[in-house]
Amino acid sequence: MEKLISQLVEYAVRKGWISDEDRVWAANRILEALHADGFGGLEEADALMPVNEILDGLCDIASEHKVIDGESVTERDLFDTKLMGLLTPRPSEIIKEFRQRYEESPETATDWYYGFSQDTNYIRRDRIAKDERWTVDTGYGKLDISINLSKPEKDPKAIAAAGKAKSTGYPKCLLCVENEGYAGHLRHPARQNHRIIPITLGGKDFFLQYSPYVYYNEHCIVLNKEHVPMHIDRQAFENLLDFVTLFPHYFIGSNADLPIVGGSVLSHDHYQGGRFEFAMARAQVEKAFRIEGYEDVEAGIVKWPMSVIRIKGCDRGRLIECAGHILDCWRQYDDPEASIFHETDGERHNTITPIVRRRGEAYEMDLVLRNNLTTEEYPLGLFHPHQEKHHIKKENIGLIEVMGLAILPARLKTELAAVREGILSGKDLSEDPATASHAEWAKAVKAAHPELDEGNCMDILRHEVGLVFAGVLEDAGVFKRDEKGREAFARFTAVL
Repeated sequence: MEKLISQLVEYAVRKGWISDEDRVWAANRILEALHADGFGGLEEADALMPVNEILDGLCDIASEHKVIDGESVTERDLFDTKLMGLLTPRPSEIIKEFRQRYEESPETATDWYYGFSQDTNYIRRDRIAKDERWTVDTGYGKLDISINLSKPEKDPKAIAAAGKAKSTGYPKCLLCVENEGYAGHLRHPARQNHRIIPITLGGKDFFLQYSPYVYYNEHCIVLNKEHVPMHIDRQAFENLLDFVTLFPHYFIGSNADLPIVGGSVLSHDHYQGGRFEFAMARAQVEKAFRIEGYEDVEAGIVKWPMSVIRIKGCDRGRLIECAGHILDCWRQYDDPEASIFHETDGERHNTITPIVRRRGEAYEMDLVLRNNLTTEEYPLGLFHPHQEKHHIKKENIGLIEVMGLAILPARLKTELAAVREGILSGKDLSEDPATASHAEWAKAVKAAHPELDEGNCMDILRHEVGLVFAGVLEDAGVFKRDEKGREAFARFTAVL
């Protein structure tokens, strides 16, 4: 215990969160959390262990002292976050530091804040490292593929206990400002080590933070101070442009504001951004067109599996008005020949996923046309991954995937390994529950790759997963990538 407490105290000193004079005080706070009456005293710590190993060791001690159930991942997460929260500086100190660094440059500020968010273990580096990532060349450029292994599955004990617990309704959701410093419980993650940065967008209060399970470099979240639903309108476009004015080295985008085509959190207005170049940002305009009344704004259709209009200009006000005009037209647009209906039985279907980035002094905005119509044949959504691709991807196609980064479920790691073994051994994949959903696909892959052998099988499977993801994005495109679809897209741009 002496070594682990000394290590954590030394870690906090070296990070500048506490001073030398705070060492004994900090050690006693950790002792209190461990329900320990005392220990042998602080030891010198020349070489530091990784912080996750220090915290794991302290969780083991807490388990021995019956403070937590050491076999519960949820309880360990709650406890190690509590420990980090004891040493993490107050919000006012972090805000002051961020603003001082911002005076030097926006990049200096975000570089420091991103590092801080990892150092506090709010972003768990050791878990992020478990994610599997690769790229696949497609007709739309190099797509990014990932299998998300960093977010731990809740253990059965925690699920059972959470089911019996009464909901407090506080915070209202995982994005609310009230999460900052919150202790959490079995139904809500602890956030004592969480700090957020106030910013102003469109004249309103927002906050900048990072995602605890970063899907790409510097994956940030920008959340409204108020717990209000997601909405795409001119105000949203203004907010996005304000953000890239404040942080020109970041992109930012918003999930759509409707179910099926939106993100997982529609109840709280928020955006996602970061420092990463997605495949969609590299995609070129394949057909330029002019919008009457907005001749000063560049406009064109992007070569992308989904239906994307790109507009570009240096005048932010004109870009906001042009984007608003496109949104207004799309909200009311019907094209029965292309199965597009803006409304059925009073339910709205048409909306937009917007993404903004800087190109030097110019602003570039991609407007992805979305529609959440369901049919008897496609009950999960006509413009949603179709059933034959559900073995790879069944979930909603949100902002991140729209841009060309697949976030695939953890099950695929073991399933692809089982498919590989089955193909090489000649097993009937349809008879194994782990591979049955992949059987037809695997058969087609094997037929398409006579060169497949033990050495290249997994590489081929991963490549083919990437091609399925490209097909998933094509499913989500409202105007298809064939002659009929191009004609339909041209009908819409003519309306503009």
